[in-house]
Amino acid sequence: MFDILVAGEINPDLILTGDVVPRFDQIEQRLDRALLTIGSSSAIFACGAARLGLKTAFVGVCGDDVFGRFMLDALKERGVDIANVDVRPGQVTGLSVILVGAPDRAILTLPGLIPELRAADVTDALLRQARHLHVASYFLQTSLQPDLVGLFQRAHDLGLTTSLDTNYDPSEQWASLERVLPLANVFLPNAREATSLSGEADVEQAARTLAAQVETVAVKLGPEGALGVRQGVLERVPSIRVKFVDAIGAGDSFDAGFLFAYLNHWDLKRSLQLACACGGLSVQQAGGTDGQPTLQEALRLVPG
Repeated sequence: MFDILVAGEINPDLILTGDVVPRFDQIEQRLDRALLTIGSSSAIFACGAARLGLKTAFVGVCGDDVFGRFMLDALKERGVDIANVDVRPGQVTGLSVILVGAPDRAILTLPGLIPELRAADVTDALLRQARHLHVASYFLQTSLQPDLVGLFQRAHDLGLTTSLDTNYDPSEQWASLERVLPLANVFLPNAREATSLSGEADVEQAARTLAAQVETVAVKLGPEGALGVRQGVLERVPSIRVKFVDAIGAGDSFDAGFLFAYLNHWDLKRSLQLACACGGLSVQQAGGTDGQPTLQEALRLVPG
């Protein structure tokens, strides 16, 4: 049995740091650093969950190419079960190039096979092996979208709980999730996603509006911490103080911490505190996974 089954996208991140704003006309620029590391919200989340001690399995699609093999080796090395990843010879694994220039970053993504996972690929036999189903990058996983409602319903029928992190919508259309959200036990947006999807300008009101459809909402606020709503009660917690390197994957590490707490029936405030500890510790190293904490490391920063 697995604690969490992740249905997600697979791609590495190529992180470039330094003078990253391109100047065309064949201008050559020197960078400070280049790092090829685990990418995709789903994969970073899976690594964070496994790091916390949750038995984690991944179902997704990648190519039999250098980027796909890199990702599978890295996931396996971090304790994520990859037996149900569909490896497709002759096809291209997605790639994100992240241009990091203080204090912000830009992301260029080659979709490749990122959109190709379908709900039918997540079989009932696979669902029966897990306690919880997590889906991230809803707006990138376009082949999963049409029957995500059916997938979540199958998961519930088989006794699983479910969670969703949409991530950013590149089209900025923010299509309605009114059919999906009622079938998600936990919804994990950041502040911009919460306000965009709810139509509310205030993040606390956005969380309350979304919580009318979902059992639990946890909103990531970056340096301001996080807030959550469950059964009409709103809790807000501060971030932790850390030495900042980059924020890549911090939200996915937050999700891992929150769902660890959710699966262990913690109260909302302590769940948010653990999530903020996981997200905060992750930003101390470059890339999304190298700074992810163990449970013991994260608990040192959770009050009480």
